Amino acid sequence: MKRLHWYVFKTFVGPFFMTFFICVFILLMQFLWKYVDDLVGKGLDWGILAELLFYATFGLLPFAFPLAMLLASIMTFGELGENYELVAMKSSGISLFRIMKPLILVALLITGTAFFFANYILPHTNLRFTTLLWSVKEQRPEMVLQEGVFTSDIDGYSVRVGKIDNKTNTLHDILIYDHTNNKTNESVTVADSGFLNITEDKNYMVLTLYNGENFSEESMESGKTNYPFRRDRFYKQVLNVRVMNFDFQRRDENVFRNSYRMLNIKQLMYAKDSLETDYKLRVRNFVLNTRYMSHLNLRLYARMMKNDSLLASYAADSIKYIDPAILLPGNNMWNRPEVFHNALYTARNNFQEINNIENNLYGRKRRINAHSMEFHRKFTLSFAVLIFFFIGAPLGAIIRKGGLGMPVVVSILLFILYYIFSMTGEKSAREDVWNMTAGMWFSTFVFLPVGIFLTYKAVTDSAIMSAETYTNFLRKILPAGLIKRFLKHEDITTDQ
Repeated sequence: MKRLHWYVFKTFVGPFFMTFFICVFILLMQFLWKYVDDLVGKGLDWGILAELLFYATFGLLPFAFPLAMLLASIMTFGELGENYELVAMKSSGISLFRIMKPLILVALLITGTAFFFANYILPHTNLRFTTLLWSVKEQRPEMVLQEGVFTSDIDGYSVRVGKIDNKTNTLHDILIYDHTNNKTNESVTVADSGFLNITEDKNYMVLTLYNGENFSEESMESGKTNYPFRRDRFYKQVLNVRVMNFDFQRRDENVFRNSYRMLNIKQLMYAKDSLETDYKLRVRNFVLNTRYMSHLNLRLYARMMKNDSLLASYAADSIKYIDPAILLPGNNMWNRPEVFHNALYTARNNFQEINNIENNLYGRKRRINAHSMEFHRKFTLSFAVLIFFFIGAPLGAIIRKGGLGMPVVVSILLFILYYIFSMTGEKSAREDVWNMTAGMWFSTFVFLPVGIFLTYKAVTDSAIMSAETYTNFLRKILPAGLIKRFLKHEDITTDQ
């Protein structure tokens, strides 16, 4: 039995590592497509880019673990079924569950590893990645000129280039507006061609212009109607522009240290409790500072102050209905407009106060939800590894197809469904439509019964994936003539 378990383990390890690195590579390509505009043209060293990709890879591992487990388990048991090795094992009296036993231990080990990684390693890598990415986004671009587009990357100048020769790096049809010394468009330079270079110390940009003209005029002063105008022609002109803050500078990590993605479970719970306490205090102050009817004000004040004796004196049973006529003076018609005016003034003040506090409270509640979602996500993504194993292993035994064909198709479809359910639950939890636990574990609640069902069908040798099974089912629900035509067409196609 040990040899059998070792054989199953060796059959699984190869596909798992292969699919794991493939998944990481695909997810990394998606990351590059997302941030390509923030990385191109920054003049960054290869070391900075390699470090950024390294941290980004760590951030993608929680998503690669479940997908790799699903792919590897389908491929392993599909190959065993395709080579009739599962049939031989079962004919020897070994159940499928006993065959899966060593890989169940492996799945538990990978699940624990994924949780340890998400709780202790990922917060630090997220901090490094966010800090580095923010620093890259703030990096001054190395003068990326585009044809027909004005750019203000050179301090004090606005430059437009008509055409760029990529072979010789020659700029053609150059138009430059000089905005130094707080000028508007009083100084303009037009050149036929030119070159742009950066000094080795990256402190200056050198713009060499050929065959052009300078147009300038004095600043406008009040009381003057005529202004001196100057026009100079040149064969060659060199502009040396001082570039500030061009060198790459890293941001301080302490700026992002308290973000929810940089916290472990213990820190998330502490931060969430602090945010909830502050949120409840703000809601309490808002309720107490809002004016209502006198009876309602007293009841709310008693409830908010948790004064049981005062609250008992204004019990709900004692205030069932208030006649508006009681609030108005009896026969004095002159006082009624004043009462209505005061009520309208109070309602408008309450409406304005609600609008002012609504966005603030909504933002703080979303921040609390973000901490709660990150707390649950550390468990759900880790537990997904185990769920996908119990989906992939029996599904591979049922499909009986190895390699990267059918397993890849089935895995992608299942992972897309899991992602859709997961995003639906997370969005509902983020907007407080669902309970946080129900929303974050929604995909788990859906796919766990699927894994149990497939495992049961595989252990009991169900023909759930057999074509004959579905043919018999269709014969029961569809007309007999339609089934005969379909089978006849299938036979003709097979003969050809």
